[in-house]
Amino acid sequence: MLQVQNLHKSYGIATVLAGVSFIINDGEHVGFIGPNGVGKSTLLRCLIGQETPDRGSVIFAPAGQTLGYIPQSFADTLGTRTLAEVLAEAQAEFVAAEAAMNRAAEALTDPAAYATALADYESALAQFEALGGYEREYRAATVLEGLGLGTVAPDMPAAQLSGGQKTRLGLAALLLRAPDILLLDEPTNHLDVAALEWLEAFVRGYSGAVLVVSHDREFLDQTTTRTLFLDPATRTVKSYTGNYSAFAAARAHEHTLHVEAWKQQQDYIERVESDIARLKGQALSVELSTTPAQPTVRRYAKKVAKKARTRERKLERYLESDERVEKPRNTWGLKLDFGPPPPGGRAVLRVEHVAFAYPAAAGGQLLHDVSFDVDYAERVALVGPNGAGKTTLLKLLAGQLTPLAGTVKLGANVRLGVMAQEQETLDAQATVLAMVLDARPMSETEARNFLHFFLFSGDSVFRPVGACSLGERSRLQLALLVLRGCNLLLLDEPLNHLDIEGREHFEQALAAFEGTVITVAHDRAFLREFAERVIEVRDGRVRQFAGGYDEYVQQR
Repeated sequence: MLQVQNLHKSYGIATVLAGVSFIINDGEHVGFIGPNGVGKSTLLRCLIGQETPDRGSVIFAPAGQTLGYIPQSFADTLGTRTLAEVLAEAQAEFVAAEAAMNRAAEALTDPAAYATALADYESALAQFEALGGYEREYRAATVLEGLGLGTVAPDMPAAQLSGGQKTRLGLAALLLRAPDILLLDEPTNHLDVAALEWLEAFVRGYSGAVLVVSHDREFLDQTTTRTLFLDPATRTVKSYTGNYSAFAAARAHEHTLHVEAWKQQQDYIERVESDIARLKGQALSVELSTTPAQPTVRRYAKKVAKKARTRERKLERYLESDERVEKPRNTWGLKLDFGPPPPGGRAVLRVEHVAFAYPAAAGGQLLHDVSFDVDYAERVALVGPNGAGKTTLLKLLAGQLTPLAGTVKLGANVRLGVMAQEQETLDAQATVLAMVLDARPMSETEARNFLHFFLFSGDSVFRPVGACSLGERSRLQLALLVLRGCNLLLLDEPLNHLDIEGREHFEQALAAFEGTVITVAHDRAFLREFAERVIEVRDGRVRQFAGGYDEYVQQR
């Protein structure tokens, strides 16, 4: 069991955590969500002991429980180790038990010490089997295969793996360690759909406790039974029964009740203020229309005025009390309005018999005989395994790469908007404000007002793009797409670095966009809402599937 009690953490005058308390029971699978920048990473660092809270406590019961977590610096810790060595270190206790068993088995060949050797062997075998025995080797192979690392040579230096492979290796090492409490921080990053589905099944069947920090709504729905929400307003954690969908429904209901309570309060305040104004007016009218020779009438006017003051003080006390309902606030400030796209023809894009290959050292032949058409206003999802060539195909469509054979033809009046996965379209040296002014002529005041809708305010607009967080760069890319007025969007993993609310608002923006969208994405909740047609990239070719993402899954 993990118990967090009254955790507080501040940096200077900025309060990040303000009395966070929750419990995770044995075997419980819990989702942990909240907007970007609210303090989730700080809380995680407190849980794993990287940071010390200002006050409060983190308690493991029993005290010997193990907590498994992949540090963000995992790729920097690989050194010269091979893939096999990284995995062996993750299973150090098991590897040691296997070695002890093998030594004991060798000792059985000595007849003079057979009795002692047999006792040692039985003890070593019991320890080996207690840690999983030979089934653990099968489990390790299953984990590697499920995470797309099954074909990587065991003696390959881990430092030579791609960034995505390093992340998956860290996840594999964590799963093989099999801690009592499994802490998964954005585990779906760099996973294709097949690996996602495998990981979901693994986590669902995990016997220990699991805390999942993720923006992947489908993954949370499939793997968790309770949700912890770190509220940006109160800086505390609130627990909700059920998975993400149940949490979203509960939050929507809470918001509806909050809005209704606030409306009733405003109606009450308006009635009381109107009554106070009426009484004051009545008292003043009597005062002005009478003389001191009419004391009885004037005493009545004073009583009315006193009554008005009493009600006014009562209203003031109510407005200052805890009973007052705060006005519902929009928790999201990002404004995504692509506006009407420029006029375009019906045929937006035609790809005919395209082939492409990188130099042999960079991967060789990747795509061959790729053909498909895209019409105006279509929503097309490019899906397929990692490394199949989805991003390469998107770059061919954008004209960033030249095909070895075949053609890519854009229709008349097509204006491209490209959102790159690695954000290489941004100028790291330029400031946020300079990039916006370069995208469309406007005054600095107009530009800063525009950027405010994308959560850039104050001096943050003067920050170099290279100094911005990944989430800030994603928002900047979206802002530039808005300014450039495109009618064909090519989006490579557009939801990366956006929190759940940001993803939902991005979906709404695309739904309002009248042009054509082609996107590479692994977020299945997004794909279900977005895709009208699916093109699968696999083994160098493409296959087209009519209908949405669910239809594609069924046909696949």
